[in-house]
Amino acid sequence: MAEKPSPQHLFADVLARVHAVCSALATESGWPAGIDLSRVVVEPPRDAAHGDMATNAAMVLAKEAKAKPRDLAEQIATKLRADDLIASVEVAGPGFINLTLKPAAWSDALRAVLSAGNAYGGSPAGAAGKINVEYVSANPTGPMHVGHCRGAVFGDALAGLLAFAGYDVVREYYINDAGAQVDVLARSAFLRYREALGENIGEIPEGLYPGDYLKPVGQALAAEHGDKLLSMKEAAWLPTVRAKAIAMMMAMIKQDLAALNIKHDVFFSERSLIETGNNRVAETIDYLRSKGDVYEGRLPPPKGTPVDDYEDREQTLFRATAYGDDVDRPLLKSDGSYTYFASDIAYHKDKFDRGFGNLVDVWGADHGGYIKRMQAAVKAVTSGKAALDVKIVQLVKLLRNGEPVKMSKRSGDFVTLREVVDEVGSDAVRFMMLFRKNDAVLDFDLAKVREQSKDNPVFYVQYGHARGYSIFRNAREVIPDLPEESAARAVFLRDAAVERLTDPAELGLLRQLALYPRLIDAAAAAHEPHRIAFYLYDLASEFHALWTRGRDLPYLRFIINNDAEITKARLAMVQGVVSVLASGLAVLGVHAPDEMR
Repeated sequence: MAEKPSPQHLFADVLARVHAVCSALATESGWPAGIDLSRVVVEPPRDAAHGDMATNAAMVLAKEAKAKPRDLAEQIATKLRADDLIASVEVAGPGFINLTLKPAAWSDALRAVLSAGNAYGGSPAGAAGKINVEYVSANPTGPMHVGHCRGAVFGDALAGLLAFAGYDVVREYYINDAGAQVDVLARSAFLRYREALGENIGEIPEGLYPGDYLKPVGQALAAEHGDKLLSMKEAAWLPTVRAKAIAMMMAMIKQDLAALNIKHDVFFSERSLIETGNNRVAETIDYLRSKGDVYEGRLPPPKGTPVDDYEDREQTLFRATAYGDDVDRPLLKSDGSYTYFASDIAYHKDKFDRGFGNLVDVWGADHGGYIKRMQAAVKAVTSGKAALDVKIVQLVKLLRNGEPVKMSKRSGDFVTLREVVDEVGSDAVRFMMLFRKNDAVLDFDLAKVREQSKDNPVFYVQYGHARGYSIFRNAREVIPDLPEESAARAVFLRDAAVERLTDPAELGLLRQLALYPRLIDAAAAAHEPHRIAFYLYDLASEFHALWTRGRDLPYLRFIINNDAEITKARLAMVQGVVSVLASGLAVLGVHAPDEMR
């Protein structure tokens, strides 16, 4: 990924101070010119008892400095102790440097949240460059199922995260509208067409799609063509029926995605690669051949597990091994048609030709073996100028009170995305699909995601936002001119005496808020939106815990009737919490309610 400029936040500020110290030492001690500081990081320590932040500066710079890491750490620590933001510096272990900040740092961090509002943690649009995120790309052969749902949510949340982090994001869907599966779709739709004309079609033959979702396609074909198609041979009616079926399936898929508040910018047709006047698959193969990356040859028999595309014959091969793959790959089938891989290479070249050097593909669990060859192909067709990151989304086990959910009658053999969204709502689906890392199997229990408890993460996070608004409503008895609108309220609270927030639980909450911009940077760089969901749950948990402490310890309550100054300071803290909760939920595509019903 292209490096993005860091926004001005507390971790970036401290990192800049550490860099300045290291640069000064480099000049004083005669380190080699142009020393690389990019490996120096400032991050939260693993153990909170070790301080507020830690840096690896001495560990990664010791070689260039020609010093022992521990000795270099002491030199860096001496300079950092003179910094007016830092209360104490300790050197630990072989050379880690632990920093404790002065309390004013956390007050200033809260003011930064109030100043930036919902933009806190983000970067200017387009500042980090262009990126293409392709996700869902389900075959247009039926309604989307719950497995597609996870990939759809993950891809959309990743796109939202990257956009917030400053990337110019294009959300793309690749329509697999060429090949055998759409011909099977056409034959299945033709059967429903005959049914719509009054024929008793009996049991759906093996190999065709059995779901009732194709009945409207048959009815539409009957309304449009009458019985004319019946007298045609398959070769004549197949293109017409296929086009109609694909169009109606894509309309249904777009409706399913809309139920999850997902909208793609680009729908790219696989068939367009070969049917729009110029054959871009052939052009891509010719281009690779001109570079010496395509040749005629034989592949050795596969070892161990059989390979689907192996044929013992002389064939046209892509030299994938020259770009990191385990074996060279066929581009043409024995009948002269293109392999799926050949079309995929041309498609990714098209992305690069459209100006995308950063590519992300979101694939299902059964495509893991395809990653190395696709990354090899992208290296080849872009001469190494583009990077492809493939994110695998693992399976979803759909449960109800711990028991597997039965299959859908409408689809024929799976539970549809729409059925799940209609039952529990898009917010629950989106958040819970992200509350586990994408490459781990997910248990999604329809009963548990409707519970109103701490054990239901989406409820707990949204309740945190709603609780903040409830506090604001109650606070107007003490501060009647407290604005209702969030941005105006943040401005109103900006001059609050937040230095009075000194309880460890309050400072812990401010530390969590200060962490958010760094988390956005790290999650965007790793392409891991689940980190945002985890963070929001932790933030909401600390907020709820502080509210609960106020019930037992009245002096910690957010609203103190005879002390407007501390009330305003705590309201500023609450405003910081709701702003970050709203921001993070927006990144994930989840609503931030003002009240829970």
